[in-house]
Amino acid sequence: MANIIGLTGGIGSGKTTVAKVFATLGIPVFNADAVAKELMQNDPIVKLKLIELFGDNVFANGQLDRNFLAKIVFADPHQLERLNAIVHPITIQAAKDWATMQSAPYVIKEAALVFESGSGEGLAGVIGVSAPLPLRIHRVMQRDNCTKQEVEKRMQNQLSETLKMKLCDWVIINDDQVLVVPQVVALHEKLLKQFSMDNVNPIKPP
Repeated sequence: MANIIGLTGGIGSGKTTVAKVFATLGIPVFNADAVAKELMQNDPIVKLKLIELFGDNVFANGQLDRNFLAKIVFADPHQLERLNAIVHPITIQAAKDWATMQSAPYVIKEAALVFESGSGEGLAGVIGVSAPLPLRIHRVMQRDNCTKQEVEKRMQNQLSETLKMKLCDWVIINDDQVLVVPQVVALHEKLLKQFSMDNVNPIKPP
């Protein structure tokens, strides 16, 4: 299985922008949030569990009503916890299955809740993407056409930016001031060298 590097950051930090740079460099990227949405939409067992928990209205004309679901889970931490208990385990396993099929020296697992979901276990390291809070809020308001209050409510369910970045092994600054691409290229070269050395001198078990 390829070495898995987590890529995380608070909502609006620009994780996807950084992930696209890694993809351009030839590194496979697993978007955990996108896969989770796909599983909620298409996996029959997950769909059944969602209906049991949140009612028939969670699907409208066969499509997952994300706005309906978001209003429930972001207003009630208990409901969010119940949703995560369904979605996180199957998404974590999907990432592991995907990684076994990759041949690159390392792969990127992009996930907003690496630490919150417990999916950091088994990762070879975690990259954090950092951006100032006002900029993050502005980005999400523009992207999702929502209010500042709605963004702040969603942020309450994530670790603070300061704590999350402290937990990461590397940090990419994405504040619209510092160029992102050179930071990613430098880290990419460092990771290639690291995993190349690991293959030459494998760590022996104690």
